[in-house]
Amino acid sequence: MRCHEGNLLAVVFLMLPVLILQTGNPPHSVGATYGGFDQMVCSVSGLAPGRIAVIKAYKGERPLGPAHYGAALITGSRANITDRAPWSEACAGWVRDAMDVSLPLFGICYGHQLMADALGGRVDYHPQGREVGTHRVALTKAGKADAALAGMPDVFAAHFIHEQSVIEAPQGASVLASNPHDPNQMLRFAPNALSVQFHPEFTAPIMRAYFDVMESFLTTEGLDVATLRQQVTETPAPHALMQRFFQERGLL
Repeated sequence: MRCHEGNLLAVVFLMLPVLILQTGNPPHSVGATYGGFDQMVCSVSGLAPGRIAVIKAYKGERPLGPAHYGAALITGSRANITDRAPWSEACAGWVRDAMDVSLPLFGICYGHQLMADALGGRVDYHPQGREVGTHRVALTKAGKADAALAGMPDVFAAHFIHEQSVIEAPQGASVLASNPHDPNQMLRFAPNALSVQFHPEFTAPIMRAYFDVMESFLTTEGLDVATLRQQVTETPAPHALMQRFFQERGLL
């Protein structure tokens, strides 16, 4: 009887929707061509649109309790953690509740920072300024030993656009990847919870589209946009990382 009940609970869990906790959206022209962050995530990860529940937290929508979902992905945003927006602080509380029940969590960019901040880390403007474009990331010793990253190359390309970073990781978190710009590029907070500063949902065309929109702005920051654009390449390793997160939990 207990075995039957356990199997039934597993089936119920696998039928629960995957929450995409949306903390922002891309610029209008990027979204008009490639969709919102939720659509980018589904396109790259293989999640079926009917499998997800999208909550636009930045518009004041609130998710149900963590027990109503099979997993959650927290997206990027054009907002900043240090703004302390009420909707963002509410999301931080939800993250802590989700951690209490071991809900599988995957954070991207702002989601990475939100998880770190919610769990006791420190997020702020990066002293070296913005990181944007396609750059290399290297697995740390902990990353190479992490079962979820088995088979990933030790060094891989990833897409970026952020001006704030996790300056100090929460106590007990493991740093799984880093690069010269940011030592906390990937963090594991618990067996079911990890986050990345880069954008695994971006493709090379999406990254180039960001340069199209932000070229004049980035130039005023002193960035060589032409060179950065030339360096854009596809990023199969981050795509595979996000896909594996859902696949290993039977959510695809």
